[in-house]
Amino acid sequence: MCGPPCGLNIGPMTSSTAPAPVRTILGWALIAFPCLFILVFILHFRGITDFLDFRLRYTPAAPDRVVASLIRAHNRWPMIHDPHVIAYLALPLFPLCAFALYLLGRAVRPIASAIALMITIAGTIYMGGLFGMWTAFYRGIGLVDPENLAGAIATFKAMTAPQGAFLLTTSLAKLTMIGMAAQALVLLGRRMVPAWSSICVAAGCALFLAFWDLDNWMLIGTVLLLIGFLPMRRMLVAGIR
Repeated sequence: MCGPPCGLNIGPMTSSTAPAPVRTILGWALIAFPCLFILVFILHFRGITDFLDFRLRYTPAAPDRVVASLIRAHNRWPMIHDPHVIAYLALPLFPLCAFALYLLGRAVRPIASAIALMITIAGTIYMGGLFGMWTAFYRGIGLVDPENLAGAIATFKAMTAPQGAFLLTTSLAKLTMIGMAAQALVLLGRRMVPAWSSICVAAGCALFLAFWDLDNWMLIGTVLLLIGFLPMRRMLVAGIR
């Protein structure tokens, strides 16, 4: 067997020691993830007036109106037209972004970067449950017979009430943004990563956490993520230590 003297690099993996194809894939993930989620949030608005309706607290739509419209539509639109489905399918990009930030942060703060990575990955698992849940709700209700409207409304109210398993899943999904904000802050002081880049990512995550389910605020937060990711992607792809 050949040990380290034969040239095997067993040191810590940084952005420069990761293979170039890996860095390229992770770099594109830093662009694709926020771009897809910008699309997801835009699809929630009927017009510019909806976007400009900024609120400080989320008020869910009336269950009877939501259920009636879903039953009336009867799943006639393709599943991919549902923004929740697009977000659900785009979720694998989230751990790729988390690993990209980990490669950048490990060189300066390895322990903090690893802990933040684990928080982000754990949150992504719960986020998948959240999006999967909403996707199943919407498509399932679309198959309900109109004669059962009252029962469907009562079921939807019970399943989406902010308590029990629904509240648990929603709360744990927020770990994604907590972890990613921590990963961005770990990069403060990192050579070649401007401080404003880390602050943009952390601020974008903070908007998600402060205004959860308010699509216009979260759209702005996603734009901040994209802006902050740009110099990080450049450094990652270049393989700069």
